[in-house]
Amino acid sequence: MDPFQPRPESLPAGVPVFPLTGALLLPGGRMPLNIFEPRYLAMTEAALAGGRLLAMVLPDPALPRPAGRSAIQRVACLGRIASFSEAEDGRYLITLRGLLRFRVVEELPDDPRGFRRVRTDFSPYLGDLAPLADAPLDRAALLAALRPYFQARRIEADWTAIERAAAPMLVTNLCMLCPFGDAEKQALLEAPDLAARAAMLIALLQLEAAGPTQGRVS
Repeated sequence: MDPFQPRPESLPAGVPVFPLTGALLLPGGRMPLNIFEPRYLAMTEAALAGGRLLAMVLPDPALPRPAGRSAIQRVACLGRIASFSEAEDGRYLITLRGLLRFRVVEELPDDPRGFRRVRTDFSPYLGDLAPLADAPLDRAALLAALRPYFQARRIEADWTAIERAAAPMLVTNLCMLCPFGDAEKQALLEAPDLAARAAMLIALLQLEAAGPTQGRVS
């Protein structure tokens, strides 16, 4: 059992959030972040002082921009700072490990140090706390979709490592690392389970490899 995995009863009612375009954090995934803005430096220091928890959330361009800042999606992912280092110029270099998703109930008043906070509802996603387990994933279909996508994008890949990777982590890492649009990334985040996420990933890889005139997930 992971000693750093939170228990359901210990999950926070409110967390700081980092709205960042293009940044998808999924349960079980690891995201490196370069923190340099003063408010996010303060957010990182607050997280390090109190449980190491903060959340990643994608902006929602379909909503108005209150006070000139981005609205955020209603489903986000809580992460734990798994490692960090301090650069000589004052930046933090952190690795955020995805724990579980949650619904954003409402935005709370900003922290006095400038970062945003939200009230959380973890109840729909407590299953994310279970270890990533094998699911009936069509690994052959995934690899068959991945190769032309990488070729179309001119992405170099270590195919030996890809073929050896455990299917759950392969799906998670590809969802996080492939340069899909924010709408696609949010759809992947909200997929009900790993099998559904894998099926959506395969469809996106096929559409993107076919060319920019193809449709996208809405």
